[in-house]
Amino acid sequence: MKKLIIGGGLPLKGRIRISGSKNAALPILLASIMVENGVTLSNVPNLRDINTTIKLLSLLGCAVEQNQGEVKIKPQNLLPEAPYDLVRTMRASVLCLGPLLGILGQAKVALPGGCAIGARPVDLHLSALEQMGAEFDLESGYIIGRCQKLRGAHIHFDFPTVGGTENLLMAAALAEGETVLENAAREPEVVDLANFLNKCGAKISGQGTSIIRIQGVSSLSPCKYRIMPDRIEAGTYMIAAAITDGELFLEECPFNELDAVIYKLREMGVWIQEGKTGVLVRRQGTLTGVDVVTLPFPGFPTDMQAQIIALMCIAEGSSMIKETIFENRFMHVLELVRLGANIKLSGQTAMVRGVRELIGAPVMASDLRASACLVLAGLIAKGKTEVYRIYHLDRGYEKIEQKLVNVGARIARVNV
Repeated sequence: MKKLIIGGGLPLKGRIRISGSKNAALPILLASIMVENGVTLSNVPNLRDINTTIKLLSLLGCAVEQNQGEVKIKPQNLLPEAPYDLVRTMRASVLCLGPLLGILGQAKVALPGGCAIGARPVDLHLSALEQMGAEFDLESGYIIGRCQKLRGAHIHFDFPTVGGTENLLMAAALAEGETVLENAAREPEVVDLANFLNKCGAKISGQGTSIIRIQGVSSLSPCKYRIMPDRIEAGTYMIAAAITDGELFLEECPFNELDAVIYKLREMGVWIQEGKTGVLVRRQGTLTGVDVVTLPFPGFPTDMQAQIIALMCIAEGSSMIKETIFENRFMHVLELVRLGANIKLSGQTAMVRGVRELIGAPVMASDLRASACLVLAGLIAKGKTEVYRIYHLDRGYEKIEQKLVNVGARIARVNV
């Protein structure tokens, strides 16, 4: 077990390169099992979830080579089972359902685990795949699916589910006939998956809108594809610049995919300017409180909720943030209160009154984005902050302490 020790109070100044997107890379890695002669992916981040997915691909029967951000995947003797020992640590592993059913006509996938931020049921995935001809049973904690051949269908999601949209994109790519997804998720990571599949020869249109059309093809062809930059990592470092009153240039920052975040940060008093190779971020005067509601893309992302709360803690006046995506995503609030924040919870809403300073203390991370929130708070807390359970961080932030040290932070990873 390791922890981070952070000495707060230093402005961050310098350049940070934004890594490849974890949330885009995971479904693209799993979609690769449908490409018979293999693919080469670049800009793949070195993260715990990525390494878990690569282990899963190997267990499913793929030959995988990994080297400094490049991953080569070639299916060989595919197997239909994703075992519990791997799936329990990572929610995204349920995304192998669609590809396995599409290529093998069968799948046995353990019910997934991941961050403890809410139920996130997979029933939307299953009911949509059933409309395409799949049948499912639940046995001993496993989803067991089978089909003769998936068929195109007209599917309407009750809620724009990212994972459900991705699973159906992959399943429909090799299905017979046309599939139409209504109320589909519009997130940039969904678009990246569709663009990857199209480069392999799929026929997908409408990605990035609420209606996606997929014309099934008989097979997918090899390709080389570069994973998009991570918008959540970029948003986190934007807040790092603002919260420390520093100045950061974020290389390869996905500016257009961060509209909602940038709008709120500018409203709070953060100066953000896009350049040819990245984005410059610094505080512009006094930070002021804002109101935020998390929503599916293009709204304010739930994955940035915890980080902006950290910034609200030192903004003048009051802020309000309402969480509408997950029912259990305010566990970081009590840890921020330990640092001296003034936050009141009422159901799915947090009311934040800005304070003059935070004071360092031991805190416990509950999930991936909560970990980032506590690191951000530690960067400005007076004295020493110790962040425990940082294995969550390693699921979604590549070399976070190294990147922060390089721009002036006092932060170290030590054994507990």
